[in-house]
Amino acid sequence: MSTLWMYLFIVLGGMMQACGGPMNAQLRNSLRNPWLASTISFAVIVAFFICVFVMLPRPLPSVKDLAQMPWWAPLGGLIGAVQVFAGLTLVDRVGAGPFTGVTVTAALAASIAIDHFGLFHMSVHSAGPGRMIGSVLMIAGIALIARN
Repeated sequence: MSTLWMYLFIVLGGMMQACGGPMNAQLRNSLRNPWLASTISFAVIVAFFICVFVMLPRPLPSVKDLAQMPWWAPLGGLIGAVQVFAGLTLVDRVGAGPFTGVTVTAALAASIAIDHFGLFHMSVHSAGPGRMIGSVLMIAGIALIARN
């Protein structure tokens, strides 16, 4: 896959993520229970990936692969659940723009730290002046977007 297609797919994912919060908020409004709404939201995700796995079951991990997996690796979905629950319960209170902006800015700041320190077995990418200035500009932009 070319770099262009990778970035286009990332852009599509970001655009879809902006839609996810308001969609989940409406699910919560309709079901009235945020825990039930979260369960249904994740059930749809699980059903989708089960279908994809049934169609594309290879490759499968070896016992060695499983033994070498970090203990925290399976928790990524639970981490994502925090974001989904935040969207379910807060996006309609603060607005889709500020919600997405704060989400992206917080994710960017955390990502810079992850890259800088090589956390979660990531390659180290120094948090140089350009990255730091970019983060400050993102925070300033979100402050402007979130003002009413």
